[in-house]
Amino acid sequence: MNYFDLHCDTIAECWKQGKDLWDNDLHLCLKRGAAYHPWFQCFAVWIPDELRGEEAYRYYEAVYRELLRQEQLHSDKLKICRCASDFQEAQQSGKCGALFTVEGGAALGGKVERVARLKACGVKAVTLTWNASCEIGDGAEVVHPKGLTPFGREVVRELERNRIAVDVSHASEPLFWDVAEQIKGPFLATHSDSRKLCGSLRNLTDEQFCTIRDRGGVVGVTFVRRFLDDSWQAGIEDVMRHIEHFLALGGENTVAIGGDFDGTDLPDGMTGVESVEALAECLLRHNYPETLVQAIFFDNAYRFFTSL
Repeated sequence: MNYFDLHCDTIAECWKQGKDLWDNDLHLCLKRGAAYHPWFQCFAVWIPDELRGEEAYRYYEAVYRELLRQEQLHSDKLKICRCASDFQEAQQSGKCGALFTVEGGAALGGKVERVARLKACGVKAVTLTWNASCEIGDGAEVVHPKGLTPFGREVVRELERNRIAVDVSHASEPLFWDVAEQIKGPFLATHSDSRKLCGSLRNLTDEQFCTIRDRGGVVGVTFVRRFLDDSWQAGIEDVMRHIEHFLALGGENTVAIGGDFDGTDLPDGMTGVESVEALAECLLRHNYPETLVQAIFFDNAYRFFTSL
């Protein structure tokens, strides 16, 4: 099975817990993920909301060094994808293609010139905020939120100029619409579900989803239990419900997967990366064409990132 996942927190957990990426007891490891070929995985450095300024930037650098260390340890199994040839090498060699991403623009430490540093590190996408406010703007859990700050507008311009994708998961609605107004090209939501089915402010409204769709972006349906059902009592069938809802909005070329492994409690029926195949089989049993399942689990995300 082919698999492209837009979001996980595994590399930061390896750093914090001293785990090895090849084999561990986390949601995701290279050993269990090796069942997928080709497999591309976005590894995010999540910046906690209590970190700001230079402290946030140092945290970012520490997790980046951890990804480099893991690539050196497992160079026969892991390839960081910085350019088109890296994607091709990972695909042809059977290695996991690793895309480095940032979850929380606070990683810049309030300095727009550090976007160039992110580019040099091979960062492929930046989630502008986490749940609270940062220098860029307000996250989804801010009461009476506002949109992009003047600094945030500078950052979005620099990200687009450097061909680093702008991620609106965790964004407040005003911030989302500011991004949609300012940015010229496609953007994405790496790990968000449908607010029509679950009322969490972290989820996308139909209007937001359709805006991303119309701009040529992608949306990663996520396995976060509390984003799948308001009761937080979610199973693998609920993941399928959110996929089906987005497909009903014309999302055949937009829907992808952003599991959020090692950043959440998984729904019933899922234990980790090894469970993704069961989700795909669930869709096939419901008579979804193999070509559509392939698009959701691989093609849409692959097309988005290889076109940056």
